[in-house]
Amino acid sequence: MLLAIDIGNTNINMGVFDNEHLVATWRLATDTQKLPDEYALLIRSLLPLKGIDTDDIQSISMCSVVPPLTQIFQDLSESFFNIPILVVGTGIKTGVRIQYENPRDVGADRIVAAAAAYSLYGGPVIVVDFGTATVLDAISQDGDYLGGAIASGINLTAEALYQRTSQLRRVELVAPKTAIGRNTTASIQSGILFGHVGMVETMVNRFKREMEPGTKVVATGGMATLVHAQTSIFDIVNPDLTLIGLRLIHNLNADTVNTK
Repeated sequence: MLLAIDIGNTNINMGVFDNEHLVATWRLATDTQKLPDEYALLIRSLLPLKGIDTDDIQSISMCSVVPPLTQIFQDLSESFFNIPILVVGTGIKTGVRIQYENPRDVGADRIVAAAAAYSLYGGPVIVVDFGTATVLDAISQDGDYLGGAIASGINLTAEALYQRTSQLRRVELVAPKTAIGRNTTASIQSGILFGHVGMVETMVNRFKREMEPGTKVVATGGMATLVHAQTSIFDIVNPDLTLIGLRLIHNLNADTVNTK
């Protein structure tokens, strides 16, 4: 079995694959203060809840945008699982060609999701990842990662609005009944959610004008389902796209990675 780990600024998403089948997933809060022992204990306690023994894990694939945790998870992989971990980065085969001006500037999670979208759905394709930031990435018909756009994510926008204003409150991020809010809660919900939907629709249409005809649009990330309910802009919604990409990239590099 393969353990896939996607370390983001807000959440750590993990999944276990039995061959091509994703058999278990977890979402943890990102905490740079935890030590390798603490994360190892947490993972070891979670696996049995899904009927998975620690010894069942034969390989580990990871992408991370949090450098302190990258090293921590490398340490726990080798110390507690006795498995060399594949960390997506420079020199790793991904299945897409990066056309960014400086390829090292592209977040590993963006490349993993792009590689998965291109492998699963072909190109041209746009990936919209709803995480701490809302990130749009463009992949050409021939598998070239062209670049993208980065905007504040829904939760980040909501938290900034609460933190930086005196009288606005935290609200549940659900769709209000109407765009015209009749109370403060509904007004905030409308502005944040419907405003975000409008931003994404506009950006996707701008991307499409710069790409080949027939471009598909894939949504992923923790808020993808919420946004998808408010728009028809997406052709596919796959919340597990990055985890799947980690499996695909691990397979591409299997000849250079040792397993149990």
